[in-house]
Amino acid sequence: MKLARRSILAATGGMAAALLTGLGTGARAAVRPVKPVLLGHRGACALRPEHSLGSYAKAIADGADYIEPDLVVTKDGVLVARHENNIAETTDVADHAEFAARRTTKVVDGVSQTGWFTEDFTLDELRTLRCKERMTGDGLRVESHSYDGVFRILTLAEIADFLAAESAARGRNVGLIPEIKHSTYFAGIGLPMEERFVRELNASKVFATAPIIVQSFEIANLKALHAILGDRPNVQLMQLIDDDGLRPADVVKAGGTTTYAQMMSADGLTAIAAYADWVAPWTRQLIPLGADGKLGEEKPVIADAHRAGLLVGCYTFRPENQFLAADFRNDAGANARNADGSVAEIRRYIAAGLDGFFTDDPALGRRAVDQPEAA
Repeated sequence: MKLARRSILAATGGMAAALLTGLGTGARAAVRPVKPVLLGHRGACALRPEHSLGSYAKAIADGADYIEPDLVVTKDGVLVARHENNIAETTDVADHAEFAARRTTKVVDGVSQTGWFTEDFTLDELRTLRCKERMTGDGLRVESHSYDGVFRILTLAEIADFLAAESAARGRNVGLIPEIKHSTYFAGIGLPMEERFVRELNASKVFATAPIIVQSFEIANLKALHAILGDRPNVQLMQLIDDDGLRPADVVKAGGTTTYAQMMSADGLTAIAAYADWVAPWTRQLIPLGADGKLGEEKPVIADAHRAGLLVGCYTFRPENQFLAADFRNDAGANARNADGSVAEIRRYIAAGLDGFFTDDPALGRRAVDQPEAA
């Protein structure tokens, strides 16, 4: 089966396709890329409102190997791209008087939050809304804010069509890295995610060949998807890792005790490698900050993961000073965009052995990957 996969992928060419060699249905040992894979976090959300057509288009234009739609569900069962099912911060829903009564408080994955939720809207209703930049602050993401109100919410099927068009126009195989959001929560309200996602994969000619990496912070859904999708030559799975002391939502629901910190131990990484191809913690779980705010000593996670046969990604590099380690900030202010500092920080992590990374600004990620040494 592996020989067949390699033959298929060799014919497609390109960095994204090359990553998908070596998949197996038992022990998994994906081949490491020659260069780290550039993952457009919610598109290019430092410059356009996240998960919008503009954000995805900008990410691809700026060199992203993959674009990321976070997937949630509508009331009528359609998968749409939003970072959270609470759309209060990322759309203009608060400006729509006709939806005022739908503002409510819910507990999602143990967190109480107030807003408007996708599962309370049909797709047609969501289409009346427009995307906006989530981050606010004086001088923060001004370019992205200039596109507030321009783009509407996208379905997964629409993103597939756009991906096919962009890949054809640019002559390179752009990949998709969807995240299945709040799987246990949605299953609990009668809107399970995974079967809907698999149906979309099966129905789409684009998804039959496009490089795909499916992510989740939960475990059970990735294991289920591994059983269903493990033989597909163009699909990989990524286990996301949250803060050390937290537990995946499905583990909490089942009364389990496994923490993300335990999952990043050598034994935990070996267990992940039985069902996934990637592990992806957040940046500071790989190289933490010291008391001075500067990068400290590397943790052994990358080396341990590689020994287990896993590829290692991380999230998320952001170009503003407030998000950078102190080593890389300049004196322009916390909200200021610091392109050179972001590139330098990404290079530091690449040097530690990353196989891929999420960035809000793919153009800066491309600089870091293609020009590994500072000019």
